[in-house]
Amino acid sequence: MARFGLFSNDVGIDLGTANTLIWQRGKGIVLNEPSIVSFDRSTKAIIAIGHEAQEMVGKTHRDIKTIRPLKDGVIADFEIAEGMLRAFIRKMSATWQPARRMVICVPSGITEVEKRAVRDSAEHAGAKEVHLIAEPMAAAIGVGLDVHEAMGNMVVDIGGGTTEIAVIALSGIVSDESIRIAGDELTTAIVNWFKRHHNILIGDRTAEIIKVNVGSAWPLEEELEIEVKGRDMVTGIPKSIIVSSEEIREALNENVTVIVEAVLNLLEKTPPELSADIYDRGIVLTGGGALLKGLDERLRRETSLPVHVADDPLTAVVRGTGKVLEDLTAYSSVLLKSKRY
Repeated sequence: MARFGLFSNDVGIDLGTANTLIWQRGKGIVLNEPSIVSFDRSTKAIIAIGHEAQEMVGKTHRDIKTIRPLKDGVIADFEIAEGMLRAFIRKMSATWQPARRMVICVPSGITEVEKRAVRDSAEHAGAKEVHLIAEPMAAAIGVGLDVHEAMGNMVVDIGGGTTEIAVIALSGIVSDESIRIAGDELTTAIVNWFKRHHNILIGDRTAEIIKVNVGSAWPLEEELEIEVKGRDMVTGIPKSIIVSSEEIREALNENVTVIVEAVLNLLEKTPPELSADIYDRGIVLTGGGALLKGLDERLRRETSLPVHVADDPLTAVVRGTGKVLEDLTAYSSVLLKSKRY
């Protein structure tokens, strides 16, 4: 570590569909912002990123477009993603210099082409050396699991675009499941529920607020209510209604069931010796989706296993990425290998 100095420009990046978090060597987490970009439609010049761009969602005029350049955990718009990454790194400090080395986490089900897109974006943003790590592996390291030992650990990382489920042992992923049902799909489900059942059109930001405040996967000790404002689809006039957490739970149920079934499917495919370890150790939940009320209880009931929500699940992946960055030699075996073209 000495040859990089106490603070270097080496960074670990959780390049997420919903949020991008950056860990800088020697400093820890230095950036946590939404993966959103506002740019000029004609020139593609970036106008705003992160929190500033989020404030513009649904409020821009026709010359400005606001998008999330990542979809389902992978890069959907190469040029904008590269610009966002460069801008975020520049935002880390006033004395910005290109990152010499980057460790970036990616979905476990990523293809070689998608790996190449992430590498190219990082290199075009200034990185001289790029390493990739699977999200569930980074999450396991981030919550303090010893991924090198001959013991099975099961991690369920529910992000914005993907849910990553993996059984980890001996520095590798023994079996995994990557599904494109996660936070974004839950938000969309709430938007669609209001269309179908109340004839009210609400935006994604409103649906996100509803999900965070009253969304649940299991009956609550005390059910909640929230006021929802939207546009009446019949009259076109703004309208306000009160909905309960029971109704929102019903709206989310179909997608939550898919996540639970994916966990059960992976448990079925897990080798018996590792199943015994998971029976003792249980399942660890990370990612923003781990904060959905009652999800741990739902999984506990469905699997009959202990289920633990990680401390600060939103930052588990970037903390793991940061640990790998700080000691690449010790964690070299957990990095993803890529084919050379």
